[in-house]
Amino acid sequence: MKHISLIFVFLLISSGLSGTGIKAGVARKAITPDPVSIWMGGYAARTKPASGVIHDIWAKAIVIENSKGGHFVIVTTDLLSISHQISEEVAEKIINKFGIKRSELLLTCSHNHSGPVILPSYFEFTPNELQTVARYAQKLTDDIFDVVCNAWSDLKPAKLSSGHGNAAFGKNRRAESIKIRPEDHDVPVLAISAPDGKLRAVLFGYACHNTTLTGSNYEICGDYAGFAQIELEKRYDGITAMFFQGCGADIDPSPRGTIAHAQQHGLTIAEAVSGVLSGEMKQIDDPIRSGYRVIDLEFQPADIEYYNEEILSQDKYRQRRAKLILEAYNKGWDMSRIQYPVQAVRFGNDLTFIGLGGEVVVDYALFIKNEYPGQNLFIAGYSNEVMLYIPTVRILNEGGYEPYSSMIYKGFPAPLKNNVEQKVKNAVISVLKDIGIRTRK
Repeated sequence: MKHISLIFVFLLISSGLSGTGIKAGVARKAITPDPVSIWMGGYAARTKPASGVIHDIWAKAIVIENSKGGHFVIVTTDLLSISHQISEEVAEKIINKFGIKRSELLLTCSHNHSGPVILPSYFEFTPNELQTVARYAQKLTDDIFDVVCNAWSDLKPAKLSSGHGNAAFGKNRRAESIKIRPEDHDVPVLAISAPDGKLRAVLFGYACHNTTLTGSNYEICGDYAGFAQIELEKRYDGITAMFFQGCGADIDPSPRGTIAHAQQHGLTIAEAVSGVLSGEMKQIDDPIRSGYRVIDLEFQPADIEYYNEEILSQDKYRQRRAKLILEAYNKGWDMSRIQYPVQAVRFGNDLTFIGLGGEVVVDYALFIKNEYPGQNLFIAGYSNEVMLYIPTVRILNEGGYEPYSSMIYKGFPAPLKNNVEQKVKNAVISVLKDIGIRTRK
């Protein structure tokens, strides 16, 4: 009897070392546009489509399955944004095929300003250019679905571990006259290994715009996040390196402007990740719990008279926005609010992923970390859908590009109401409560 008990204990220990019944699958697919002559996203000042490729851009996926059949699927893309249409269509296809809940799928983008446009936005496309953008977006939906299917087919026993590094090139870009200019230098790292310890994939994040390369760049690449992934895949043979964007809506890389700068920042991130991988990391265990909520964010009331004047403007971007708003108003469409997704996924009693839609300013990540001290948090902005900047009350009061001017280029009627901050914070608290995490209060 004693002999049997010892064997049972040994099996339990062995199971723990191999990932406690956890399986993981990893896959990748190039999403570099073909033909390459597509308009690039992120800078309204560009005057022509892309003319070349510095390196490929990718959609990558990790599927994690726990011992009870629960799942977490994370997709990373080297893109500026994820549209509502792509998010909805991809989610529907994956849910229908694999039977997972919406809360178990997290779609992210790096907010790369050197990738293709996926939405007709501030550019005036010719009919052929518009067809090119539309075809790319349609193919992208299929590509993301395919990469998840391939990752699912790759499921095998795995060990997950996490840690945190640091990188300091992300600088708050708000006006220097503003006294409060926070930053977040955290580099969260998730390692996916085989039971024998061989590294299969590494997922990492950072809160900083992928805008090292400016609007003068007309070659497709993944900016600093792309160079970081390439460097890590050189260092660790056979792995898949994946990047997710943090809450870096008011953070820019410094210095910036050249490919050398992008390579430099990519190397800095790769060094931070390598440092974590070579150190002591926390093992991630069962179970997987997830929550997903969609809330309404409200716009300040639109002044139609203002848009009647703005449509006469000499500024083509203001004129285009006014046309969109007046068209919507005359069709009776609701311009008062927009839907906003908030997501959380928890592994065991340790690692928690939080996914916030839109371009989220760094204040939100700092609030969450302060509200949940001691928690192992991976906080992603630009998740599931990227529609507009998500400011705090402080930033709304300060004014500037993020809460106000950006609305012109994104085609929204007015800034968000001051209640945006409390609504987003309440949604985060609620979705974390759904998965068993409460605030310290």
